[in-house]
Amino acid sequence: MRGPHNIWRLIRTGATLERTGAMNVVLDAFEAPPALRFVARALGLPFKFLGYKGDPKMPPATRALTALGPAYIKFGQILSTRPDVVGDELAVQLRVLQDKLPPFSVTKAKAEVQKELGVAVDEVFSEFSEPVAAASIAQVHKAKLSETGEFVAVKVLRPNIERAFAKDVDAFYLAARMVEIFAPGARRLRPMEVIEHFDGVVQGELDLRLESSAASEFAANTKDDEDFQLPEIKWEFSARRVMTLGWADGVPLGDNDAIDAAGHDRVDLGNRVLQLFLNHALRDGYFHADMHQGNMKVAPNGEIVAYDFGIMGHIDEYTRRVYAEILFGFIRKDYKRVAEVHFEAGYVPADKDVDEFARALRAVGEPIFGMDATKISMGRLLNYLFEVTERFGMETRTELILLQRTMVVVEGVARSLNPHINIWEVASPIVSNYISKSIGPRATLTDLAKTARVMARFGPRLPVLVEDALIRQANPEPPKREREWAKWVVGGVVLGISIGVSGALTLIILDLALF
Repeated sequence: MRGPHNIWRLIRTGATLERTGAMNVVLDAFEAPPALRFVARALGLPFKFLGYKGDPKMPPATRALTALGPAYIKFGQILSTRPDVVGDELAVQLRVLQDKLPPFSVTKAKAEVQKELGVAVDEVFSEFSEPVAAASIAQVHKAKLSETGEFVAVKVLRPNIERAFAKDVDAFYLAARMVEIFAPGARRLRPMEVIEHFDGVVQGELDLRLESSAASEFAANTKDDEDFQLPEIKWEFSARRVMTLGWADGVPLGDNDAIDAAGHDRVDLGNRVLQLFLNHALRDGYFHADMHQGNMKVAPNGEIVAYDFGIMGHIDEYTRRVYAEILFGFIRKDYKRVAEVHFEAGYVPADKDVDEFARALRAVGEPIFGMDATKISMGRLLNYLFEVTERFGMETRTELILLQRTMVVVEGVARSLNPHINIWEVASPIVSNYISKSIGPRATLTDLAKTARVMARFGPRLPVLVEDALIRQANPEPPKREREWAKWVVGGVVLGISIGVSGALTLIILDLALF
């Protein structure tokens, strides 16, 4: 689908923002500088008549994003969690994008369920309600299982949603390519890779079998977490475009008035949301990557209930340690160590000055500590962070996009519950606990044990593998003496490594026993 026709799509994006009155709203929310305002208006204003009209009953920004399509709605959902960036008024307007979009008819939903499950809806469900929530990709119905009488939530993809997303993402690819061509300085942000990552995430959301699998894995990881619950997946009533799971009663996490009326402690809820995310990301390396208010409830017993597992994040153990060390360094105000970790991980080019980078990070961290969250301008802070990354040539890490995006969303949710939250104080016990387990003698013991297991599995094959490599590189048919020499050398190396690992394990065990 990619091609010049996507230029038309981008023109209509700017025209729609102008026609709906959203252009000024967005520029004001981000405190856009005069030069950017001039360019944006120059590109959008002449084509205003080409923009989508949208629903006039909606506020400008919401009206524009819903008219433009599901991918734009996803972007609006993220912004809705950040009143500290876009302002309280715009954040509230955008919150309807989470689960209050115009639904499609229950007749179409039933037809889709019957098509996917291969049975009549009335045979499976004794009750099937009108839509109770409608988001960018799917909508949810409350139903009752005929066999057990249990109430469940039935999630159904929107008709033709796959094609609608493909059209939006297609235009994003063109925009990313234009950025690379006309703004060489932005290439370090890897716009094409970012869109490819977004595309992959979206494709995962469009197959509800994958979401069911993700929910099952997430439930297994978090089964022992206190004050946290997940609805059970009903596999026999789930398919590619339909997913059925247990019904979750509770108050939406975005409704502060209802939370207060139910007697829940919003300060405690804000702390728990942030700590749950950090625990899942650091402890498990597998986390809910779409934790906005529309995907969480507070159960009558005070437990946080999460659902909608279409976007899940995964980070490997090494990256988790790097991320934890960076957070831990900020918590301790050890900016030099934070800078060193960035260099060690390769996030900053080696030719840059580590001390200068540490001073730049101090300028980011110091204004946050000891200051009431309501007095911190996250918009200005993010602008400065962008300046720092540009100055030191930091490239976008596509493997961290979901983690960074979710951290921004979760912090926004926590702030919406408690505007005075101190994220560093709340994060400290979780990060400190992870650091104590992942960095130090015990962690080294675990790493060496894993290495020993791998070597034990592949050790017998190493001499042959290395011998074959030496033979191919040196001589197709080396003398028998050389082959024997290679075996002895490789065997000696393997033996030496094994002795070294065993010795290190012994020393660590003694260290743990003594201290």
